[in-house]
Amino acid sequence: MNKKTEKTVGSELVERLERFAKKLEAVDSVDDLSTFLTVRKVKLSLSPATFSGEQVKAVRESLQVSQAVFADFLGVSVGAVRDWEQGINEPIGPVCRIMEEITNDLKSWSRRIRELANVTASC
Repeated sequence: MNKKTEKTVGSELVERLERFAKKLEAVDSVDDLSTFLTVRKVKLSLSPATFSGEQVKAVRESLQVSQAVFADFLGVSVGAVRDWEQGINEPIGPVCRIMEEITNDLKSWSRRIRELANVTASC
């Protein structure tokens, strides 16, 4: 193929966009879009679980770590972990997601915390 007949990525993209624009012009309503487009409605529930004080303590104890180690691992203060476990405050957002993941794969997270503790101890 010579240079004059060879399509560039840009020209191919413009050609496809023009075809797409023509199809859109023929659509009378949003409901008609599904006649030539794949239209899906997906309902997601991605909010992390909530954790009570007893559950926070159970997660920490299942990892067999102190409040100080658990707090350091989560990037929070020891006071925050203590307050969660006593039911004074509740963990939110990313901390809940991490604890949720820990409960789903305790063995891996336990190993990871010990790896991090060994690296920190040797530094």
